[in-house]
Amino acid sequence: MSTNPLLLEAIALKKCVTTVYNGVAMKLAPHVLYSKNNALFIDAITLEKHGEPPREKKLGAFHLQGLNELHIIDEHFETDELFEPDAEKYEGVALFKVSEG
Repeated sequence: MSTNPLLLEAIALKKCVTTVYNGVAMKLAPHVLYSKNNALFIDAITLEKHGEPPREKKLGAFHLQGLNELHIIDEHFETDELFEPDAEKYEGVALFKVSEG
C-alpha cells in the first residue's frame, strides 16, 4: 500500500503508525494530512522514538518523503488536545483530519 492511502486510513480510524523517519524508528499518532510548498506533510504526536516515549509530548510535522517502512498498527489513539484542527496553518491546505470526539 502506498503512503497516502495508508495515512488516510490511519487518520480515519485513529490508528497509530510505525515508521523510520530520518533514520529514527518512531510510533506516531497522525492527526492531519496537508500540503505545504507543493509537498505533503502529516502532523502527528510522537508516541515513541527508538522504542521509548519522548521527553515531552508535542505535535510534530513530518514530510511524507521522509517516512520509510510505514505500517499501520492495531493501536488506537484519541485526538490530542495539542492538535488544533482549525489552526490557520491548515486553512485551504488540509486534505484530511481526524474527526473530533
